[in-house]
Amino acid sequence: MIDVLIGAMVWSNLLVLLALGLTMTYITTGVPNFAQASFAIVGSYIALTLLRLIGLNPYLSIPVTFILGGILGLSTYYIALKPLIKRKASIEMLMIATLAWDLILFGIIGAYSEVLSAITKKTETLFVFTSLDFNIYGIPGRLIVSSLLVLLTILGLYLLLYKTKFGIALRASMENPSLAEAMGINVENTRLFSWFLSGALACMAGSVLPYLQEIVPQTGYFIVVSIFAASIVGGLYHIVGALVGGYIIGISESLFTYILSILLGPGVLVYSKVISLLMMIATVLLHPRGITGTEMWRRVERWLNL
Repeated sequence: MIDVLIGAMVWSNLLVLLALGLTMTYITTGVPNFAQASFAIVGSYIALTLLRLIGLNPYLSIPVTFILGGILGLSTYYIALKPLIKRKASIEMLMIATLAWDLILFGIIGAYSEVLSAITKKTETLFVFTSLDFNIYGIPGRLIVSSLLVLLTILGLYLLLYKTKFGIALRASMENPSLAEAMGINVENTRLFSWFLSGALACMAGSVLPYLQEIVPQTGYFIVVSIFAASIVGGLYHIVGALVGGYIIGISESLFTYILSILLGPGVLVYSKVISLLMMIATVLLHPRGITGTEMWRRVERWLNL
């Protein structure tokens, strides 16, 4: 049971990072990024490449994946979205563009895994980092590292959003882009920052993901439902929603699946994403703005003076 709880917390931490990027790009650009999960798998393969070619431990590759992930996020915006935004494309067209970009990334990841396999003489279409993990007083490194990444990300975002002029501009752009632009705020810069951070956080999470589960080029398709569920359940219109939704979905998905596997057998494990899907559907039907859009949450915000 302890291993299940540890796995649930690690998965929840990674979901928070992934959902944060999705939520930020949605708030600033107005379009859900269907390629968010593929960003993470790119990060996994960057970490694998550095491990195979220069022997760098995947944990130590996190700064590299963060930067390269940010570049990937910016490339997504410049190549797939900005030309369409200039032509005043509809939200539906922008959504299709991110879906098309996701398919392109999937193809690139699959092809790259074959090339890397030929270089290393190993099967790189399926890999896991579990054997490389460390342990401190019974606490696995994946739990320590993923928790630290979430804490540092939240602290960094808080300092940025509430203690800097750019953060004030970013918050204004998120709340009302049209009004912010009319006030002289460069909304384009806030979009660029959001897409950079989206890619960076996703690839950073992807560096840790192989410590939790096996990675194949198609892994992005398996986890994208959980990412969207975390953002939607928490609230797509509020950054804190990614934090709330990430832990709700991550813990619920892991624990409910574990309980059902005991009752119905291990075969139910392959249907774990159904739990996230059902929670996402229930949220959309009952309260589309998610937990952070409820009156109870607004009271909590007023009490905390946020």
